[in-house]
Amino acid sequence: MQTTFMPDKKATIAVGISGGVDSSVTAWLLKKAGYHVIGIFMKNWEESFSSSYCSVEEDIEDARDVCETIGIELHTVNFVREYHERVFKLFLDEYAAGRTPNPDVLCNREIKFAELAHYAAELGADYLATGHYARRGEQDGQATLLKGIDQSKDQSYFLHQITPEQLSKALFPLGGMEKSEVRAIAEQAGLITFDKKDSTGICFIGERPFREFLQQYLPAQPGKMQTAEGIWIGEHMGLMYYTIGQRQGLGIGGVAGASDEPWYVLDKDLANNTLIVGQGEHPLLYHRRLRAGQCSWLNEAPQNGKTYHAKVRYRQEDQPCAVALNGDTMMVTFDEPQRAVTPGQYVVIYDGDRCLGGGVIEERFRA
Repeated sequence: MQTTFMPDKKATIAVGISGGVDSSVTAWLLKKAGYHVIGIFMKNWEESFSSSYCSVEEDIEDARDVCETIGIELHTVNFVREYHERVFKLFLDEYAAGRTPNPDVLCNREIKFAELAHYAAELGADYLATGHYARRGEQDGQATLLKGIDQSKDQSYFLHQITPEQLSKALFPLGGMEKSEVRAIAEQAGLITFDKKDSTGICFIGERPFREFLQQYLPAQPGKMQTAEGIWIGEHMGLMYYTIGQRQGLGIGGVAGASDEPWYVLDKDLANNTLIVGQGEHPLLYHRRLRAGQCSWLNEAPQNGKTYHAKVRYRQEDQPCAVALNGDTMMVTFDEPQRAVTPGQYVVIYDGDRCLGGGVIEERFRA
């Protein structure tokens, strides 16, 4: 039987304090519950690279204010080098190869629940708590990863690649709460972050235009933009700037003989540096099967012949599917074709509310 797990009150719990409302309330709830709580602010990105688009100094000041209000210590730690080596380099490599990566998933596995958790243990912490909207359960003596109660905020997708060992030392106190409840608690507790805007997108890009950021690190390789039938439409600025299903920013004006339906990215022809586009809900936008690699499982792997549910992107509704494993790869077959399945992104497998794990999407098949 799965239950929401919280440790004995004698435990010392470190909280990753980001300067946002979620981590602030996480620390406040644990302190109020009687735990010995330590705050840690981690820096993963050099502000000189991100100019005025990042708010690291503002975040750390908010973190200090929150910890002072709650009455806990705040430690700061710099993981810039580790983040660059184990997350950012792969981010650039994937975009250079024409795929669309998700660095937040890697950051959780390689930095937050690895480097930060190790630092927390050195400070004497028994567990690391974060403000993720997910739940830590227990089943047959093992830690399980469950969806957050607030389905609009559930972040188990971003946590699916952490290891079983990392999960055993992780806590997610907000998993049983709605976002509105979290903000209300923050305001009542007098936390400065109660009305702070949630961060969106990739942390090291901030509010700057995505193309502007990538151009600093990867040379653009413009090429042809054409329809699936081979009709030339225009020029693209570089395949790395586009993702499957993208509608905005294609720069397609009036095309002779074309309808008024919107244009979407259907595919990328990497060999010929060509962007394939089409109008409306084009059949090439949909795929019923996918192959994923680098699979990672939290408890047991999926069983052949059993129906599961999966997401191919964050916030997608669960989709029924079958899973066939072959070593560290898997073939996922959906009951219905899925829109904009994107190589480089993750497919995450669920058994009810329990997240089993997932893998990186490598190839898609229409049937």
